[in-house]
Amino acid sequence: MVMKVYSPEFKADAVALFHSDPDLTIAQTARDLGLNAETLRNWIRADRARGGMSTTRKSMTSTTRAGEATTEELQAEIEALRAELKAARKENATLATERDILRKATKFFASGDDLVSRCQFIEDHCETYPVKRLCQVLDVIRSSFYKWRVGREARAAREREDALLAEKIHAIHAESDRTYGSPRVTAELRDAEGMEINEKKVARIMRKFAIVGVHLRRRVRTTVPEPSGTPVPDLFGRDFTATEPGVKYMGDITYLPIGDGEFLYLATVLDCFSRRVVGWSIADHMRTELVTDALRDAAATRGSLDGAIFHSDHGAQYTSKELANFCEELGVTQSMGAVGTSADNAACESFHASLKRETLQGARRWDGAAACRLSVFRWLTRYNTRRRHSRNRQLSPVAYEHEHFQQSTNMTVAA
Repeated sequence: MVMKVYSPEFKADAVALFHSDPDLTIAQTARDLGLNAETLRNWIRADRARGGMSTTRKSMTSTTRAGEATTEELQAEIEALRAELKAARKENATLATERDILRKATKFFASGDDLVSRCQFIEDHCETYPVKRLCQVLDVIRSSFYKWRVGREARAAREREDALLAEKIHAIHAESDRTYGSPRVTAELRDAEGMEINEKKVARIMRKFAIVGVHLRRRVRTTVPEPSGTPVPDLFGRDFTATEPGVKYMGDITYLPIGDGEFLYLATVLDCFSRRVVGWSIADHMRTELVTDALRDAAATRGSLDGAIFHSDHGAQYTSKELANFCEELGVTQSMGAVGTSADNAACESFHASLKRETLQGARRWDGAAACRLSVFRWLTRYNTRRRHSRNRQLSPVAYEHEHFQQSTNMTVAA
């Protein structure tokens, strides 16, 4: 059944999702989240009320009877409306200018958004728009732009020097079968070319001209065994199926790369019957409370987890005494696969891989925590309510469960 009790966090995320895209309607957002449109509308109204936002429009009619309004009062009201209209037109013109600037800047910043790119964009468009307006829209201090403009010749000279150095680095890199990184390239430049150069400069040139040596990616470890954990049997035996909802659940933690080398962490609880995400939690840590929050969300979604089996890997969060006590309170029986065997929790691994593949779409990380959270929230809710699943005969998890409940009801009635 679709969740009827929603946490404050879910409501806040739903409202944020609606406001994130001006083209989204309440009906579209509600359909993506599996909500009633009126329910989402009430949440939006409540959010506006809490923020002091008023959606009521000023009445254009007087509170007194028309016959009692004097000519001076009517004239004053007309003047006030004219002033309001003039201000609105001015604001619309300003917004239209900003929209045009940002629309042109979109393609310009496709390869990256930094101060140099912004200043170059201002330089290229200062004949069309005032410099002051361009700096305001692109969040650039005017003095910084003019300072950048004065240093144009020096920058051009540095660009020529960088290009000459890049040619030498390209040759060394190609000779090493494209395996050398900045330390070895620096050593080669010093020995073979007799250059006095530091590694930082070589690394900067290699980044600038996309010269990359062979290196191993740092693996983010999310499964850290807890030696003192209580042994838990494997009740799944790699069977990730169920005959009905609410019987068998599986969970795991995955990392979500954000910013510059930072991460958020996502804990999920999936129903083995429909692969529905019945609970999840996102945080900037991997403490046990990340998992308990996800299980608490699952219990709220299902109404109860009493009598269910919950399967996981041997991460410290899942083998902790804190989680064992919490599962006992919920009436949940824990199950764990073999240590160091990803196949024993393969369904969750596959789910998390799909999530990151479809949300990042080739990117290496999200711009920040807020963008990451909103993107994952949108994907998880759409996954449950709209994304077709091959294992569910191309039905979404919620639709698959609904079909199961209807068939069960019909069979009960027929009996």
